Amino acid sequence: MTRISRENMLLLLVTSLVLIWSGIGPYDRATWFLEVLPVIIVVPLLMATYKQFPLTSLLYRLIFLHAVILMVGAHHTYARVPIGFWVQDWFDLGRNHYDRLGHLAQGFIPAIAAREILLRTSPLRPGKWLFVICACVCLAFSAFYEMIEWWAALIAGEGATDFLGTQGDVWDTQWDMFLALTGAVAALLTLTALHDRALARLGLGPGELPGELPGADQPSA
Repeated sequence: MTRISRENMLLLLVTSLVLIWSGIGPYDRATWFLEVLPVIIVVPLLMATYKQFPLTSLLYRLIFLHAVILMVGAHHTYARVPIGFWVQDWFDLGRNHYDRLGHLAQGFIPAIAAREILLRTSPLRPGKWLFVICACVCLAFSAFYEMIEWWAALIAGEGATDFLGTQGDVWDTQWDMFLALTGAVAALLTLTALHDRALARLGLGPGELPGELPGADQPSA
């Protein structure tokens, strides 16, 4: 039986508290729900699979960071997050760029998630093909999210403006996908070695069989 570590319990507690804060008086309730929906789906899924398929501590921390970015953006709407206005004033920018941070994270965190899942459940091993496939997965995920925004706009009309967060930028969709791809490549370039060490601590080094978990019975010779 795999027990939830103190760190993961703390991450879960803080995530729950931020979610509650985020849902108290958000700028727009419908937009809030759409923005936090990934958190509402992923957190219970991680809890349900924790015993059978525990993730690395690195990935749990990254997922927590991504969840906070989503929940803060959901509370204010991405175009109205205060820190985005501060950065806008400091650098004399033409718009609130908090949504750019969100889409960069949309590639950065899923890249490590895709890498971990592929290494543990497929024949892929560390190398160029794994790098390319993880980056492509993140780009595909970003493109699919843009289609979700498109469908929301078709259904809600002008009511989806806050969810889209384009702020008048006709190239917003392209920017979002580009930043997701940039985030994915950046994560794979900077975190691969750290991720390999985290996998080794979980008992899943490069020499282990795909999908093997700590304590799994080894077949007899």
